[in-house]
Amino acid sequence: MYKGITVGAITTIGNKHVNRGTPCEDASYAVARNGVSVVCIADGAGGKQYTDARFGSDCAVHVITDTLCDHFDALYSENREAAVRGYLMAKLRVAFADIMEERTIDVIDRLSCTLLFVAVKDRRMMIGHIGDGLIVRVSPSGVSPISMPQNDKDGKTYFVTAAHADNYMRLLKTTVDDVHAIALMTDGVQDSVYNEEAGLVKPVVAKMAETFAEGREEGEKSVLETVQKYIVGSSNASDDASFGVMYFEGTKAPDPATLESEASKFASSSETFKDLSMAIKPEIIKAHEIISKCAGEEPAVTQPEPEPEKAPETVAADKMEPEVQPKEPSKISKISIIMLAIGIVLCIIGAIELVLSLKG
Repeated sequence: MYKGITVGAITTIGNKHVNRGTPCEDASYAVARNGVSVVCIADGAGGKQYTDARFGSDCAVHVITDTLCDHFDALYSENREAAVRGYLMAKLRVAFADIMEERTIDVIDRLSCTLLFVAVKDRRMMIGHIGDGLIVRVSPSGVSPISMPQNDKDGKTYFVTAAHADNYMRLLKTTVDDVHAIALMTDGVQDSVYNEEAGLVKPVVAKMAETFAEGREEGEKSVLETVQKYIVGSSNASDDASFGVMYFEGTKAPDPATLESEASKFASSSETFKDLSMAIKPEIIKAHEIISKCAGEEPAVTQPEPEPEKAPETVAADKMEPEVQPKEPSKISKISIIMLAIGIVLCIIGAIELVLSLKG
């Protein structure tokens, strides 16, 4: 068991923004409060349409950190992961709405940013990630990625401002057993220390985390110098960079001599998840027919063509919905006829009374 936790985080502007005269869009925040230790970083979206991304990233790291410190137990013990993800994104949306009103921002997307965090209380650990960036686990046996960048084949990623951001958010609940440190980084650092094709995290990440053995002040100073000199300073087009560490005091560090610096590229095929989704649809339809038959239901005459973009589980859910039984038309027709007849009789009586009153 660890003896204590040291947290820290740094953010520095990239040369790309320095040369353009634009502000840093990354943000980071690390704090220990209420028995909870949290490290959180965010990367504001780049592009002309994201005019206020720096305010979004700064708001995100503070809102999520405060939420985790104040409500860790409730969030960790909730078994419905989707509910927790939805709550965290809702907290951000509420805070972003205030920024929009204060700064007269017309579209919430202008505040777009990624989000990475780790929170620990006693032995419980909660990790969250949406967008690019990298979360790394440092253990006595080595360095390995916990949550990898979320990018499609065109390099696009997800932001907390997306309409269904909670669906894209990764959430991991675990314990701190056999963990020496957790390191978080935005893509400004990730691109230099992570080989995605081989799934390899370079040993320098473990060395950067180990500087926090001397305390937060020394750790942040050392990491900032490393990032500015070897990562940001290595290119005139370098991006903003953030690096956060949660260091578990009294735990065993990996042996530097055992850390791999090279690895073979993963072997992969051209098959995609979309291919899997399309392939399973006929099987789902057949399974539905079998389930209906076993339940004694009459099979449908024709099967509707499934929508091409739906995930298999969505299609299955649609197929499993019970059919709504129409009301019996015969009963409705009899009631309608009786009501119509009564109405006609009342009209006739009213007409007779009106004629008699006029004659009188």
